[in-house]
Amino acid sequence: MTHLRRLNGILRPLLLAGVAALALAACASNRGPMSASDHAALPAAQADLGALTARYRANPKDRGTVLHYSAALRAAGQPQQAAAALEQALAGSPGDAALSVEYARTLTASGRFEQALAVLENVIRPDAPDWNALLVLGATLDQMGRNDQARRIYNQAAVIAPGEASVETNLGLSYAMTNELPQAEKHLRRAVQMRGATSKTRQNLALVVGLQGRFAEARALYGAELPPDQVEANMAYVRALLTQQNRWDLIEKS
Repeated sequence: MTHLRRLNGILRPLLLAGVAALALAACASNRGPMSASDHAALPAAQADLGALTARYRANPKDRGTVLHYSAALRAAGQPQQAAAALEQALAGSPGDAALSVEYARTLTASGRFEQALAVLENVIRPDAPDWNALLVLGATLDQMGRNDQARRIYNQAAVIAPGEASVETNLGLSYAMTNELPQAEKHLRRAVQMRGATSKTRQNLALVVGLQGRFAEARALYGAELPPDQVEANMAYVRALLTQQNRWDLIEKS
């Protein structure tokens, strides 16, 4: 159980990262009604937090600025500050769906799961749910240990937005969280072939392959995405996970 808790701690933030990647794909393809949620997809490396902070201070009511600023804060590991900015924005625009979904995502990143669920219940329309919002809901449920419910939500999102990489990515990570690694691999292999697949998607696949003890294959997957020093660091980390307290039970027997 110690090993599985450790693995869960690694995978939980990846679920929210998958949601962010999905939002970017939605913007690029003009799919889905919530195009403004692409602001949550800003990679930390691209988000100049200092400049965004200055823009936010100058105009804290500007919706686009708030979304960019909160996403950058969350990427920088400051979800509480991001939540505060979103709360202020929502006070002026309580019915804004994009702000609400980003707020729920940020609450989940802060571990405030029940509060995130309450926000999502108010923003997800039963008759026409938004797939970005559904993925945030699924990620929240996964992090609460309600994995079966989360997977039903991801499957619902897959019907609404077929072929989107982040739906399959989150499904794969969900199965990895419960130590069902072959099932996780199946979904991640689908994900890397889909629209919106990123380097992170492929690295997630490498992680799951490595956790099954297929080190040469995992190294090759990492090698296609990362410089050699990072490949070796990741492989060392995978081995450390497997050897923690002599737990090699994740390795696929062949």
